[in-house]
Amino acid sequence: MDLLIAMTKEEIYEHLAQVYLGKKTKDTPVKKNKFNVSPLTKTTLTLIILAVAFYSLTAFLSRRHDALKTNIIFALNNSPIRIKYNLNNPYPQIKDFSISIPKTDIAKYKNLNFSIRGLEEGYPDVVKVVLTNKRNEEAFVLISGVKLKWNDYSLPLEGFVNITDWMSVDKVSFVLEGWNVAKKKGIILIDEVCFSK
Repeated sequence: MDLLIAMTKEEIYEHLAQVYLGKKTKDTPVKKNKFNVSPLTKTTLTLIILAVAFYSLTAFLSRRHDALKTNIIFALNNSPIRIKYNLNNPYPQIKDFSISIPKTDIAKYKNLNFSIRGLEEGYPDVVKVVLTNKRNEEAFVLISGVKLKWNDYSLPLEGFVNITDWMSVDKVSFVLEGWNVAKKKGIILIDEVCFSK
């Protein structure tokens, strides 16, 4: 009891905290961390981690860019093309729509790709896809299944057999013929026209 009387209020609180809460006094030595790392080492490790992360990200993005470069190379349109047609009498029995191709060597590509669909107003089912060059060489492929749902087509260029000069290919056309279509009046949408490897 004499001990408690001689202690100040602050010393009593300190003693109780030490006994019940295990609080360390100023005299108790602080345990040192096993891994005492200098700030220079921490900075170096942080820089190494950031460099590895940056390298990994750029390697991933460059591989992704290369993959895109080998797949879709030469796009011919940016938004859907809307073609309205009427092949009933007295209108002509052929309706075509052409996209000009800037001068390039198409021989380095393998496929002509596009998406196509019809609308509720009518759809053709069969469409003739024609490639033409400046030598007046013309080759075509017939596609079917052009209805209300989007369909993606990838036509191998080797299927366009009458083209000998691929350097001068200047036009791709989508042709509707009255004797081939399912519905003689309607609307089609064409999108993502491009050449790919």
